[in-house]
Amino acid sequence: MNEADIDPVAALRVRGWQSAYVDIIPQSYLDGMSAENDAQRRREGFASSRGSVVDLVAVDEDGVPVGWICFGPYRGETDAPIPGEVYAVYVEPTLMGRGIGRALLDAVHDHTEAKQFETMQLWVLRDNSRARRFYEAAGYAADGAEESEMYGDVAATELRYRRSMPS
Repeated sequence: MNEADIDPVAALRVRGWQSAYVDIIPQSYLDGMSAENDAQRRREGFASSRGSVVDLVAVDEDGVPVGWICFGPYRGETDAPIPGEVYAVYVEPTLMGRGIGRALLDAVHDHTEAKQFETMQLWVLRDNSRARRFYEAAGYAADGAEESEMYGDVAATELRYRRSMPS
């Protein structure tokens, strides 16, 4: 990913949220999301995380981003050996199920040896059954850790998934 990708990735991420989290996250929260605000946060994060965080973008035949994944060192407490974390993965909602997300996740797995991650972890909304099936098909499993995030006045439970990486 480069700085020119920030605006389209932010728009992709907002569309992804607004599509994937209907009936999970309050509609008022989803409706209040802004690609412009998200792009500003991406710019700040992009500038400050050089080297530790990796952003990968899948593009279509015209060079337009249709998928994005972000990963780096695990940000929380864990007993996993040398943990990495998938922070986010989003695919253009109209292209879901075409292998873009899997290709991005496979690319992350290809990078784990260079980053020396022995495990990869991620958080997924408990009620997002489609995403949970996607991660389970890629070898991830819930490890029993849970946390809640507030979206407006509604708490949504997230489950931590983990996968050991081949050495």
